[in-house]
Amino acid sequence: MRIREGDPLEIYTSRDGEVIFKKYSLLGGLEDFAADLCETMSRSTGAICAVTDRDTVIAVAGGARRELMGKRISPELERIMEARKIYQSIGEGSAVPVSEDSDKLRACVAAPILAEGDLLGLVLFVGDGDTVTGETEFKLAQTIAAFLGRHMEG
Repeated sequence: MRIREGDPLEIYTSRDGEVIFKKYSLLGGLEDFAADLCETMSRSTGAICAVTDRDTVIAVAGGARRELMGKRISPELERIMEARKIYQSIGEGSAVPVSEDSDKLRACVAAPILAEGDLLGLVLFVGDGDTVTGETEFKLAQTIAAFLGRHMEG
């Protein structure tokens, strides 16, 4: 179920007395805001940009929306997020898949979104695996991730 210790949960009960647990996404209320940020980053760089919460892609711009939106992130991307350090692909074969469903689209840059020490998700630049990103994408992802983290704190 991918529920880890410390994950926020919503708890519901059904009319039949069943207890239902649903993971709560702290970024869940920011889909429109994240989509606007992705659109701006994509227009500025010409790249595919995405924002994830801890489990799924919540915003995409610049293409591949159908392939990424709402998809569960890959275990490799989860490990990058858990490391809490910005990741940048170093070239051929080093980019990690964004989604469990597709090996075609890969994270070229992944910057963790942190708010008050809590890991909320990632800001991504996405390519086809051979896509090379530079200092601009690295700094932009880092800046947007920090901005989203501060936005969640305040």
